[in-house]
Amino acid sequence: MKRIVFLLVGLIIMGSFSQSKAQTTPTSIYSKDHTKNERPIPYAHIREADVIFSKLVWRVINLREKMNQPMYYPTRPMDDRYSLIDLLMFGIENEGLTAYDTEDDEFTTPLSIEDIQAKFGAGVDTIRQPNRETGLMETKIVPRSVNTNEVTKYLVKEQWLFDKQSSTLQVRIIGLMPIREYVKEGDSELDGLRKKKMFWIFFPEARQLLATHEVFNPFNDARRFSYDDLFMKRRFSSYINQVSNVHDNRPIESYTVGLQTMLESEKIKNDLLNMEHDFWEY
Repeated sequence: MKRIVFLLVGLIIMGSFSQSKAQTTPTSIYSKDHTKNERPIPYAHIREADVIFSKLVWRVINLREKMNQPMYYPTRPMDDRYSLIDLLMFGIENEGLTAYDTEDDEFTTPLSIEDIQAKFGAGVDTIRQPNRETGLMETKIVPRSVNTNEVTKYLVKEQWLFDKQSSTLQVRIIGLMPIREYVKEGDSELDGLRKKKMFWIFFPEARQLLATHEVFNPFNDARRFSYDDLFMKRRFSSYINQVSNVHDNRPIESYTVGLQTMLESEKIKNDLLNMEHDFWEY
């Protein structure tokens, strides 16, 4: 009996000691380790002989849409959370994540961090302006920093395929490309936004980084999910702007205008979804 009492007392002391050792932050009274220790779920193996249909699809994610805002915010690192572009930049600068040239969606031409910063317009400018005291013209060097908030869209390359072994239509994301929208210095918003493709990221390479960083959940702070969950569970809104075709994989905008572009995008999406039903046998 005494041995049981001593054991219970020991467990209580150890429990209180472990609670005192728990790490707390200004935004949480308990240590949040689930997402930090998460690992991406491995892909199921697919045999070439089982693939009876495949199509490459490019789609655009607009971060201005409400459903996609968790990828745009926070505009600065906050509560161990990063926006998607800040997380990718962190991975490139600190985790060895490779960025590839925008004209190379086969991921063979890597870019340096200097190349990426130049695409963001970072660097120094030399301007001539009058001195307020003397009135003489002087040369002044103005530094320009990286503004990741200008990334408002992403181009996603993915492969759709039908696996006859499981009789399912599956989709695998291959790459992500941030798109920067900005107003050129000296222009006004009336001159229109300029668009610039930044770099390609090979998605399977980035999954480990995406799986260990959480995304804001507007319904429950205790049940946040990771960026890898966001993409794998398709928790985003997008539209198709390109599919593999004989015309050098031309985008939809090259042969349609205005409303016809949206209708063509919807038609391609419906064709892909109907493909799964067409392969079923009853």
